[in-house]
Amino acid sequence: MTPGTAPDPAVLAHAGHGTTAAAWGPDAVAAALLAAALVAGYVLAARQHGRRVLRPWPGHRTGAWVTGCALVAVALSPVLAVVPGDASRHMVQHLLVGMLAPLALVLAAPVTLLLRVATPGVRRVVGGVLAARPVHVLSHPVTAAVLHVGGVAVLYLTPLYALTTRSTAAHVAVHVHVLAAGYLFAWALAGPDPAPRRPGTATRLVVLVVAGGAHAALAKLLYAHADRLPPGAVHPPGDVEVAAQWMYYGGDVAEVLLAVAVLAAWYRAGARRAGGTARRVTASSVPATAAARSPGAPATG
Repeated sequence: MTPGTAPDPAVLAHAGHGTTAAAWGPDAVAAALLAAALVAGYVLAARQHGRRVLRPWPGHRTGAWVTGCALVAVALSPVLAVVPGDASRHMVQHLLVGMLAPLALVLAAPVTLLLRVATPGVRRVVGGVLAARPVHVLSHPVTAAVLHVGGVAVLYLTPLYALTTRSTAAHVAVHVHVLAAGYLFAWALAGPDPAPRRPGTATRLVVLVVAGGAHAALAKLLYAHADRLPPGAVHPPGDVEVAAQWMYYGGDVAEVLLAVAVLAAWYRAGARRAGGTARRVTASSVPATAAARSPGAPATG
């Protein structure tokens, strides 16, 4: 953009593209309002859970939901104008929307909360969706990884990125895909919500490592060809190189957090199994001990 030239509204709509990104556009306002509505709805559901189940909904789940919604709102707000460079700003945005926010939202276990406070009819509908064959396919870690990493590859290796800087509809569609694919990936690997036939921990960790490697390779490719990628986009090579570094190192951070979530879920599942086994052993030993006593004999010890 040359000095004195009016910025393209579609570029400004792309959440940070352009030097005047500090203006609140309709998409930023809509994202903030939607995030606030989602937080309010979740908090109300958590309070209803406490009244219905007589046990408070875990505070860390609510905190995770608030964090995830806040990350999405920040990513689509003028706050990202503090990041220099259009390509770098765009990359930070996608790290927030596609990797960090989805993990936080998944760890909030919104489906579990919904199942506990919803009517029986709603629970049947949700159960039917979870049991549907397409959900089985989409929720497999391999499928989720392809949608997650593959979507990023299509964005940066095809003219799609350039299209999003000119078309508001395209950039909204990309954000929706990035958020949905990131959520699906995090849910398939580490989600506390019910999932159909989730593979074992080892399989999920292997998928995470492979997906992380593909993400890192894409970042290196973007860095090595900063003068030509993304196709059709007009960014200084130095800006694209910085964006590639954001992708590489920011992706590493997100993937480490996801690995921690996978291992934490594995640890909690093991602890629950051990606790259940201990309770069954204790319960089975009580009748045997009682039968061994003589009628009327006092208990010893």
